[in-house]
Amino acid sequence: MALVRRNAQNLLDMADRLHTVLEEQARIQFESGVGRAEVRSWQNSLPAFLTDVVEAGLGHVEVLLEHKLPHSPKRVDVILCGTHPRHGTPSYVLVELKQWSRAELLDGDLVQVPQYAEPVLHPVEQVRRYCEYLIDSTPSLAEQPGSVHGLAYLHNALESGVWGLTRYEMDDHGRLFTMDTRTRMTDRLKSLLDPDPATRDAAGRAAEDLLNARHGPSKPLLELAAREIQVREQFVLIDEQQVAYSSVMQAVERARTNRTQTVVIVLGGPGSGKSVIALSLLGELARLNRRVFHATGSSAFTNTMRKVAGKGAPRVRSMFKYFNDFMDAEPRGLDVLICDEAHRVRETSVNRYTKAEARQRARRQVTELIDAASVPVFLLDEHQVVRPGEMGSEQEIADAALALGCKVEIVHLAGQYRCGGSEFFDAWGAGLLDIGRRPATAWSDIVTRDDEDFVVRAASTPAEVEDWLLAQQARFGGTARVAAGYCWKWSDPTTVNDTKVLVPDVQIGEWRRPWNAKADKRVPGVPESHYWASDERGFGQVGCVYTAQGFEYDWAGVIFGPDFVRRDDRWVARRECSHDPAVKKAKNANFHDLIRNTYKVLLTRGMRGVCVYSTDPETQEYLEKMAA
Repeated sequence: MALVRRNAQNLLDMADRLHTVLEEQARIQFESGVGRAEVRSWQNSLPAFLTDVVEAGLGHVEVLLEHKLPHSPKRVDVILCGTHPRHGTPSYVLVELKQWSRAELLDGDLVQVPQYAEPVLHPVEQVRRYCEYLIDSTPSLAEQPGSVHGLAYLHNALESGVWGLTRYEMDDHGRLFTMDTRTRMTDRLKSLLDPDPATRDAAGRAAEDLLNARHGPSKPLLELAAREIQVREQFVLIDEQQVAYSSVMQAVERARTNRTQTVVIVLGGPGSGKSVIALSLLGELARLNRRVFHATGSSAFTNTMRKVAGKGAPRVRSMFKYFNDFMDAEPRGLDVLICDEAHRVRETSVNRYTKAEARQRARRQVTELIDAASVPVFLLDEHQVVRPGEMGSEQEIADAALALGCKVEIVHLAGQYRCGGSEFFDAWGAGLLDIGRRPATAWSDIVTRDDEDFVVRAASTPAEVEDWLLAQQARFGGTARVAAGYCWKWSDPTTVNDTKVLVPDVQIGEWRRPWNAKADKRVPGVPESHYWASDERGFGQVGCVYTAQGFEYDWAGVIFGPDFVRRDDRWVARRECSHDPAVKKAKNANFHDLIRNTYKVLLTRGMRGVCVYSTDPETQEYLEKMAA
């Protein structure tokens, strides 16, 4: 999908108002619109680049502006679509435009720009990864080697002002040009796109082929885990994901050479790539023989990673730890400690099994984790705190790090790669749950295209939820699960005919289903609780937030229980309807946030679609209106 598509000459003819057309299309397609800085960049960069394209004799080439990458929130500034002058085959050039006049290359692939507070990815590396990502997720392009090319154009910069950037390794997917090397840039474009105006129609067909291409889904996290840790990197990190990765790798090198300690905090919403970054780091650092562990506060997540990533490899299984494993860790005994799902960091590591002498010397858990490594990495989403006592936040971690004399680096991840990379679903979900200032908006009012990557539905009964999930599986494939708020008792297994079976505690009318198995209660034919989200036998049981959090499946069914209902145009969290022993003890304001965060987590597990239902009639009416 592109915000605007026309040939280069047409776009240049409307250059004085092109930024307003893009802004209008963004408002229609993205619901929340775009910022003034982005509008200014269009106004300043596009006319300059389009002038160069047209003067090169490529005015007939088809141009896609702000083209959204498949299953991703990221957009490519410009894609030029034409035919190759020698082969006559479709040829695509991805272009990243930068207004920078000066920039300095830092270590590796990071760049410092004077007007930016934080480092950014080298533009050559940025466009190179866009090319690789587009090819990876578009089978037709993968079948046409050499059809995709990339370049970065710093149209306000002289080569002398960005000299360090020009020393970066370049290839067909990433080359850098500046104002004083524009002739080399246009020569490059003419070598990739036929300048013959007679190829106008072919250029249009090339654009149509790209816009209508079938896309493969992003690699599921568990599949990635096995390949990443045991083989090699399988996932292309782009933009802020790569910035986070590079920031950690550079901090590791500084720790080795200068004996420094740096805490890296990575902030992002559901599906923004936090766990992909964590696994990429774990795999690469292990291959470099660095002392590294991965830790979470989730039993389900850690056990599943041990099982999947460590299949047949005991050493790999031992790399996955829990936050409370570091109470007595040697100070800086590790090079890197990767704390995934760090919003689940607790006040202390003490639990009911902790010995008395250990209790007496217990410190704050965040302090223990920071002390354990030269480079502690915390990846978190502050809106996924779902239990009292979880205190992982940017402020808490940064304050603790600074108190210990550590340098702190913060990376913000934008958008989400789960949920089809749908910016629409991100906006819809935030509005649905009254998160931030986003207004509640019906799905049909947000989605204006027939080819939206993500599907939202409301069902009138829980049985209809299951039927919809099964129908999606039958038609499109993939995995499906039903999850619900913790609003029903959770019984131990019972025995029927000398066989343990789950009790169908979740009862809604005539529909009855069991919760997933308890952690310490094995049942024949049923996956252990850790594996409910990843084991195909998990369908037919209802999962809760503790077994769903951190995981993904293709099709998500979400049952809103009576603990979170709509009253007088606002959400009301009802303590008396909760069966979660820990959450029920929370204070009133915190209780509301915990329940809302629970449903936010459940809503964002699906990669391709979600179906919602509420046991409360007024809430159900609201969900049906919002999902319409």
